[in-house]
Amino acid sequence: MYIAHTIAELRDHLAAFKRPAFVPTMGNLHDGHLALIRQAKPLGDVTVASIFVNRLQFLPHEDFDTYPRTWDSDCEKLRAAGCDVLFAPDEKALYPEPQTCKVHPDPALADILEGHFRPGFFVGVCTVVMKLFQCVQPRVAVFGKKDYQQLMMIRHMVRQFALPIEIVGSETFRADDGLALSSRNGYLNNGERAEAVQLSKALKAMAEAVQAGERDLAAIEARAMQALTERGWQPDYLVLRRRTDLQAPTFGMNGEPLVALAAARLGGTRLIDNLEIEAPAS
Repeated sequence: MYIAHTIAELRDHLAAFKRPAFVPTMGNLHDGHLALIRQAKPLGDVTVASIFVNRLQFLPHEDFDTYPRTWDSDCEKLRAAGCDVLFAPDEKALYPEPQTCKVHPDPALADILEGHFRPGFFVGVCTVVMKLFQCVQPRVAVFGKKDYQQLMMIRHMVRQFALPIEIVGSETFRADDGLALSSRNGYLNNGERAEAVQLSKALKAMAEAVQAGERDLAAIEARAMQALTERGWQPDYLVLRRRTDLQAPTFGMNGEPLVALAAARLGGTRLIDNLEIEAPAS
C-alpha cells in the first residue's frame, strides 16, 4: 500500500490510473470502514482511502482533540482489506492556508436534523470532501448509509457542481446485536455498550408502527423519544422523514419511501443511526 502525505505525492502516484475508487475516513477504522474498501475495490482501477480528522466539522465543545487516532492499526487494516493507496495529509498539507473558501450546502437539507444540533457541521463536511475530491480525482466514491444525511448532502453537492463522480451508498455495517458500527462506539463502557443496541431497537419499533398502518407520525416519534429517555438516554431526535429530501412525509402519496433517523446521547457518547422503511400504500 502506497502512503502519500502530500497532495503532490498523491497526484504523482495516481497519474497512472484512470478510475480511482475512493473511501474518505477520519481513521480509527472498524469493520464498517473495511466493508467500504472492499465494496470500492472492484469499482475502479485503484482503491484509495484517506485518513484525515477534519477540524472544520467539529464544534468547539466537541471531541476533535480527543478523537481516537490509531495510525498503526489503521494501516494494517487497510492493507489487509486490499487498499492500494492511503492519503494521510496533516492539517498543513491539506489546509496550507486558512480555508476561507468553503462549500455552503443547501440550508433546506443542511440545517435540519444533524445540522440543527451541530450548526456548521455540513459546511465542514462538504468543504473537506470537495477538497479531497480535488486531490484524489476519483471516478467513484463510497460512503456509508449510517451517516444518511451526510450521504444525501454529498450526492447533492456532486450534482450541483457537476462533478464526474459516482457516489455509492453502502449499507450500514452492524454488530451481531444490531448496533451500527461507529468509531465513537469505543467511548462506551461495558454497560453503555450493552444498552446502545436500544437505539436500533427504537428505530425498528418506529418502522413496525408505520408498516402496521399507523398514521400518527408525531405519536410514533414521541413514543420512541420517551422510550429512550426513560432508559437514561438524551435524545436529540427520533423522526420519520422522506428519503428523497428528509422532509416530513405526506401520506397522501402511495408507498412513499421513508427513513427513520435518530441521534441520542448515551452517557458522554452521541450515537446516530437510521433505518429505511417501505411505507404501506395509503
